[in-house]
Amino acid sequence: MSTFNIPSREDVSENNQAIFDNLKKALGFVPNLYATYAHSDTALENYLTFANSKTSLSAKEKEVVNLAVSQVNDCTYCLSAHTAIGKMNGFTDNQILELRAGFSTVNNKLDALAKLAKNITKNRGKTDAAVLENFFNAGYTKANLIDAISLVGDKTISNYVHSTTQVPVDFPVAQPLALETI
Repeated sequence: MSTFNIPSREDVSENNQAIFDNLKKALGFVPNLYATYAHSDTALENYLTFANSKTSLSAKEKEVVNLAVSQVNDCTYCLSAHTAIGKMNGFTDNQILELRAGFSTVNNKLDALAKLAKNITKNRGKTDAAVLENFFNAGYTKANLIDAISLVGDKTISNYVHSTTQVPVDFPVAQPLALETI
């Protein structure tokens, strides 16, 4: 596979330069995966608009979906980034490992969400009826379901961008899960 370069600010369109500046202000750096989106004049802005759009799920719930989906899709970059973000949202290392494996032993509602995200991703949208029933029984709504499915799509896009480009991970690398938990 050929090496995919990470464009610098000078290598991208004016619109992407402005986005790089905003990312640098907000995060302190431009993550390599976001910079890779900037090979396109429109993809970075489109992706960030989608990723930051309004949702009925909390920031913590979004991380549950991000972690479960990234694990199923075996995306080291996104697992590493969302492990760091998960910690910022109050998850412990062990809780993050559980969520990546598609469950939670400390919160029934997050357990139902993790199982749903894992199931949707593994089954390419053909969600098992029992998983869906468990999700609704945990207190989630149809609106939450549609938002969760949108988040699965959002994260899958980034998973695929990284899987295809293999740009270097610029977050502390997430530890692998034991294969039997996936």
